[in-house]
Amino acid sequence: MRSALKRSAAATGELAGALRTALPALLGLVPLAVLLVLMPVVLPWLPSAVRPLRALANAERRRAGRLLGREIPAPYRPLSGAGPAAAGRLLRSRAVWRDAAWMAVHGLTGLQAAVLAIGLWPAIPFALSLPLWWWAAPEGSQSAIIALDSWPKALTMPFVQGALDLAALLWLVPRLVRWQARLAAALLGPTRRTSLSERVEELTETRAEALEAHGAELRRIERDLHDGTQAQLVAAALRLGLADRRFGSDPAAARALFLEARDGIEEALTQLRTVIRGIYPPILSDRGLAGALRALAAGQPIPVEMDVEDGRAPAAVEAAAYFVVAEALTNVARHSGARHGRVTVRREPARLTIRVRDDGKGGADPERGSGLAGIRRRVAALDGTTRIDSPDGEGTTLEVDLPCGS
Repeated sequence: MRSALKRSAAATGELAGALRTALPALLGLVPLAVLLVLMPVVLPWLPSAVRPLRALANAERRRAGRLLGREIPAPYRPLSGAGPAAAGRLLRSRAVWRDAAWMAVHGLTGLQAAVLAIGLWPAIPFALSLPLWWWAAPEGSQSAIIALDSWPKALTMPFVQGALDLAALLWLVPRLVRWQARLAAALLGPTRRTSLSERVEELTETRAEALEAHGAELRRIERDLHDGTQAQLVAAALRLGLADRRFGSDPAAARALFLEARDGIEEALTQLRTVIRGIYPPILSDRGLAGALRALAAGQPIPVEMDVEDGRAPAAVEAAAYFVVAEALTNVARHSGARHGRVTVRREPARLTIRVRDDGKGGADPERGSGLAGIRRRVAALDGTTRIDSPDGEGTTLEVDLPCGS
């Protein structure tokens, strides 16, 4: 009984807390009705009118998600533009109408549920005390829908009413809380169709970014080969041709040209190895991801602590992870002003998680530089996710999840 009362007390607190969204929802029904009636007139201002509704729905999502133990994602696309075009997109959005439906249901039922739950607590001792003073109550007073006009009724009906109130408190109130949370999840969460549509849109964007990144990588390789390796080989070929012509008349000059050609070929090989490392670092094949990352950290200008689990992943995943850490550490060394860095890599059956942390000045913005944006594109190409947390003065944390087979 004590645990049941504790659950009911906690449920009552949740229903009372729901008034923070139920009362605004109830008060918003009038403006909502006016908005629907005057839709042709207020159409240009619809995007501005939707913002407070979304803020209220987001507050309820957080509350319901906490009760259900899972996040309820918001099925919104960013509000962009203004005027009739933006309003038309909102009118075609199912999320807007589902928010309005939740507002009506929650506004009408949330206040009633809270009043019921709060009122049951004093109702029980009130009913149990009726036998002590029923005779002084006004004529026609009732308990459990029965008039108290005799001692037998006064000694039985109040206890029936108290038992009914207690049953409602212990059984109904906790279920009202769960009903509210499930209502929010059903109306405010993304539908299967919305989730599929967002997934298709996300995949379209990531594939477009992957193609863009692939094209940029091909152009970089072509530029490096054309401006570096090819130029060096052409120069070496010219020197060899000149040396061949001078070999009979001026062997010393021919030998000097041969030596210059040899140096040019060696430099071309060095540049070619650099290009190859840019495609797939050979060290990954030789030492694995853990060894490659430790070698990468050893060459940094600041101390970098490594916490990398051994084990292999698919080659494409290891290459992406290597380049992510390389670009992240380059950003740390060049822009963060950090004194220390830390790289953590965890291999799970279905994913590879990378975390790069520094103690620098923070304030990193993917929109202002190509490094972080390049990391995001590279990760998105493998259907991974990138999170950046960089508050001013508190360092930067980059977290990357890459899916991979077991």
